[in-house]
Amino acid sequence: MNDLYFFILTAINLYILVFMCVLVHMNDTLNPKQANRFLFTFILIGAISFLEMLTVLVDGAPVWLRFANILTNYLGFALTPAVPIVMVYALSRSNRIRASLKIALIVELVYVLLLTISLFFNGLVFKVDETNHYSRQAGFHVYTAVYYMAVLYLMFYTLEMASLFQNYGRKLIYSLTAFLGTGIFVQILIPEIHITWLCMTLISVFYYLYCNEMWNQLDGLTGLLSQKSYLNRTLNLRAEDRMLIVLDLDDFKHINDTYGHLTGDMCLKEISDCLKRVYFNYGNCYRIGGDEFCVLLWNPEKEKFCKDKFYGLLEKRRKRIDYLPEISYGSALLIEQESICDTKARADQRMYENKREHKANKQQKIFCNDIKKII
Repeated sequence: MNDLYFFILTAINLYILVFMCVLVHMNDTLNPKQANRFLFTFILIGAISFLEMLTVLVDGAPVWLRFANILTNYLGFALTPAVPIVMVYALSRSNRIRASLKIALIVELVYVLLLTISLFFNGLVFKVDETNHYSRQAGFHVYTAVYYMAVLYLMFYTLEMASLFQNYGRKLIYSLTAFLGTGIFVQILIPEIHITWLCMTLISVFYYLYCNEMWNQLDGLTGLLSQKSYLNRTLNLRAEDRMLIVLDLDDFKHINDTYGHLTGDMCLKEISDCLKRVYFNYGNCYRIGGDEFCVLLWNPEKEKFCKDKFYGLLEKRRKRIDYLPEISYGSALLIEQESICDTKARADQRMYENKREHKANKQQKIFCNDIKKII
């Protein structure tokens, strides 16, 4: 009866994974590399689920199937801690392999090496005796520790990524990790119920949905929240949204015409990075137009601090990228009973005043340089 329950559970699990593979294949918002990484994640989970089903089938079977019992258990225990690591790779939008990911892979390889060597002795994690019966060994806690370390790494990386992309759903990430951790713990206490891989499948699906939704809120070029996110937020402003800051690049057309659009895109990315670094802890940052940005600030008392830090960071970047454009700045407090359009109009007015000041200063500087040349 237990075996029948397990096979039904595995069939449901594999069906979900096949469905997710089709869904990823149909998703046009993921770039091809990221789609392939998610596909690999779901296929790996499916393969391990299938291996676990084989271990149940061959355990206690005729002795000539002992090698199959050893092999399927070995592959299952070896690959299991790799799943959270592969999920980190799938979640990453960067093409670079991060240093932390390399370390996690090294830990996994060392664990697999120990597991392989132990096959020639009594067994580190498991043992299949001469009568073809599986049993856990004293080193089973090593497998558990490596697996939990991989799960925690997945959680911390997701939190870091959520911070980078201005997503504040930390409680969701904690709850997902707790759900998976509980599933693993129950599986360790009661091996007969075989729920680990259904839990892992559900977690991978939840992570996919969570991250896909998060990425859909972003501007593709800069990684800031998109104009659509801004419009949706301003339709339902929250109590913490207390000030609107608008920023606009001066003479950005000149950058595109002189250096090309790729250079213009690089300028937008640099400025966006500065915005995220300065304002992340104090508000939400948006790209609401081609060269127009805004921040919904939570703490108006931090406005001057953030503004000075932002312009200071830009000056440091200009030492490396001397053609970064000047940025005009305007702000307005959100007033109850006032529409967001009126608030933005007030902020825009101050931003355009700042832009005129920049233009006047630039003309004065040109005039002074011309006088120096004449003298």
